[in-house]
Amino acid sequence: MSGHLETPALRLHRLRRHAPQPRATALTIGNFDGVHRGHQALITAMDGPVRSVLTFEPLPREYFHREQAPARLSSLREKASALSRTGVDEIYVARFDGALASLSAEDFVREILHRRLGAQSVHVGHDFRFGAGRRGDFDLLARMGRQLGFRVQEQPPFCLDGERVSSTGIRQFLHAGKMDAAARWLGRPYAICGRVVGGDRIGRELGFPTANIDLARRPPPLRGIFAGVLHTPRQSWPAAISIGLRPTVGGKRLLLEAHCLDVTVDLYGQRVEVQLLHKWRDEAHYAQLDELIAAIGQDVAKTRQYFLDHPDALGHPWITRTA
Repeated sequence: MSGHLETPALRLHRLRRHAPQPRATALTIGNFDGVHRGHQALITAMDGPVRSVLTFEPLPREYFHREQAPARLSSLREKASALSRTGVDEIYVARFDGALASLSAEDFVREILHRRLGAQSVHVGHDFRFGAGRRGDFDLLARMGRQLGFRVQEQPPFCLDGERVSSTGIRQFLHAGKMDAAARWLGRPYAICGRVVGGDRIGRELGFPTANIDLARRPPPLRGIFAGVLHTPRQSWPAAISIGLRPTVGGKRLLLEAHCLDVTVDLYGQRVEVQLLHKWRDEAHYAQLDELIAAIGQDVAKTRQYFLDHPDALGHPWITRTA
């Protein structure tokens, strides 16, 4: 069964055990969380008329260690949309469950890559491991490729300033509020996508109406108060953004709220992309509402000044389809 994304050229296929699949030519495999510059380099190096990606849902670490798994940089939808910007034509999503987890490395190559996907060339990162117990490595993949008739290519680490770019490193940057460093490794500002949903109108009552973005039960890898941009497919606005629990007003649920500067817009029901450009501070609890209102006012004023100092910061959406 195939699904269609917002980018018409990209096709997404759910990899089902007993259903025929479109054939892959050049194929790469991995989690691709964040689709950072290392992932982009791997995809760019692929040759073949059709570039394909095999990824997993849930991610293997989420399957084995659900409670301890790190926060994702990107949802499946965000990942697929970002991959479409890199030149990928086909995405195959394999359900990572007990059957796949117990599949031997040899059977993974034979059954998934060769028989079901018909890969003609396979491109993997230098640290790629696969199969039950992660026993499969590049040498095994290359040996079986020669036996089964497909080529195997290994991509060296992608480094910036002497450090290997990784999803783990980007999470660390985001957690520390180092938004510029995260953007450099990602090749774009870090962004979260979601649909604008109804809220309790507390922001409006405080004098700062917000668009509330549904996080779809996904905890983001960062919290706090930020300067950023809210993008729709056709328009963008500078915004002061909060990701947190809103402890001063008794919040219990993690929310992403974006206050668009100097404009009132009704975005209810729309899918938006929120790019986070600069972190001002962590979320704080205030004893009085007046203190909270004053703090928000300062955040908004700093955000307004940020865009005066950085007139090109509005940029362009990366994940949301442009009109």
